[in-house]
Order: sequence, then structure tokens, then C-alpha cells
Amino acid sequence: MGILRINMTDTTGGIALHGTPEIPLAQALSAQQNGTGPVIVMIHGYRFAPGDARHCPHDHILSLRPDHRCRKALSWPRGLGSDGTGDSLGIAFGWPARGAFRKAYARADQAGLALARLITLLRGQSPGRRVHVMAHSLGARVALSALRHLPAGGIDRMLLLNGAEYTSRAEAALATPAGRRTEVLHITARENRAYDLGFELITRAPAPGDRALSLRAPERPNWLTLPIHDAATLAALRHYGFPLAPPQARICHWSSYLRPGLFPLFRALIGTSQPLPLVTLRALLPEETAHRSTPWPALRPGLHNA
Repeated sequence: MGILRINMTDTTGGIALHGTPEIPLAQALSAQQNGTGPVIVMIHGYRFAPGDARHCPHDHILSLRPDHRCRKALSWPRGLGSDGTGDSLGIAFGWPARGAFRKAYARADQAGLALARLITLLRGQSPGRRVHVMAHSLGARVALSALRHLPAGGIDRMLLLNGAEYTSRAEAALATPAGRRTEVLHITARENRAYDLGFELITRAPAPGDRALSLRAPERPNWLTLPIHDAATLAALRHYGFPLAPPQARICHWSSYLRPGLFPLFRALIGTSQPLPLVTLRALLPEETAHRSTPWPALRPGLHNA
């Protein structure tokens, strides 16, 4: 899988190559148009900013470095099978996600427009290729926001990791023409619950009673939640050939990609020309597991809507 690094450049949806903005993006994409494997767009979450000396995502999870000093900097491109060869194309998508969380949350919606423009370019260059998105935390809001700006079939599959967004906004995105055609798998973990509740405390919910995605899943046939703390889920995945390690910590925001055993599953879901069908994955799980979110007590009435 080859890699292109592309960044959001302004709040109007501008995009450019990372480090070499003078090279036309269409030219760079054109050089990749003969491939037939999937295009995988990888999106980071909060606290990253392209070009930042200490917080650039292209030097962290979106890099190819195998030996980063930060334990959280597990290379996504390497995990998805990138070795510079193969027929897939990886796109590391950077956006400015630093500063106050509420401002970054608003900016994630703007980044969705930039992502949609990138995917429109991809579809124009290589209309026959699958386009998948993998996004962590606030990157899930970027991915879901893009659906409002895309036609039906814009994105084939989304793999969201501990997504930081409200259920009602996800449901609105899935109700768009693009959203109705996009398969969404949401990896959740109980060790992220403190962050889910913190998300509800910091941000303003769209409506009273709305919850974060991990606490209440959208009721859509093209949405599947995989709770990787759930014993039935882990047993089903192990039986199918995807043994995942048990939780490594009681509280961890990054377990949805750091947990040993996850990336072989991710490659089967988005890293191949013949991805594991959603209906097959759903059939592996007990019905009550495939359709539920992990219960968690609500905050004091109205607090998470302040």
C-alpha cells in the first residue's frame, strides 16, 4: 500500500499535499489512478495538527515509523499492511485539531467538507475503487460530517474507533444519500467510558437526552457496533480467526487501535479488495450484542446538554 499525506488547509475545505503544497493534488492522485485495491483514508483525532513540531499526525500514528518513542504512536499505515508495495492506496488525512476542545469539535465539521472534496477527487480519478475511512475519536465527526457533502456511494465503509460524536448527528449523517450507502463499524471499549462522559460534559448536545455514540448506537441497518470489552464479541471474533487481547488498562482512549490483535481484523474489514461482509460479521455476534451499546449511567439531568 502506497501512502499520500494530505491536509486540510483552510476552513472552506481546502486541501493540499503535506510538505509539498506546490504540487497539484490532482497530479499526485493521478499517479495512483491505475490501482484497483481499496483507498483507505486515515483520520486522526484531537490534539494533532499537521506541521506542528510536536503534534504532527504524520510523525505519529499516520507515519510509517516502526519505533516511535510514544507508546500511542502505533503506525496505522504499517498496521494496515503498508510496505510501499501492493495495490491499495493509503491516504493520511491531517486537520488542525488542537486548541480548546469545543473549537476543535466545530473545526471537525469543517474538516468534513475538506474530506468530502478529497473523496470527490478520488472518485473522479479512480471511479472503480472502493473508498474506506478509518477514524479515531474526533476524527469520527470529520468522517460522518463528510457524508452531508457527498453523493450516494461516496464512501463504501467507515471504521470508527471510539468515535467522539453525538448519536443524533450520526443518524442525520446516515440519513443522507451518501450515508444510506455507507457501511459503518464502530469499535468501542469500556476503557474509553471516562472519555465518552467527558465528551458529553464539555460539548453541547444537539437535543436533550442525546448521548455519545459509544453510549447509544444509531439504529440503522448499515451500522454495527463492536464492543471489544464484551466477552461474547471477543469469543465470536476469536472463533472466526481474530483473537483479540483482553483489555490492557481500566482507562484508555486509544485501546480501539492499540489492543493487540485489532489490526488483522482491520485489514480484513478495509484493507482488501474483498472485505469481510458486514452481514457476515453481524451473524458472528449474538443478536443482543450486535444491536446494543454498552449501558452507562446518564449524567445529572441536563448536565451533558449544557
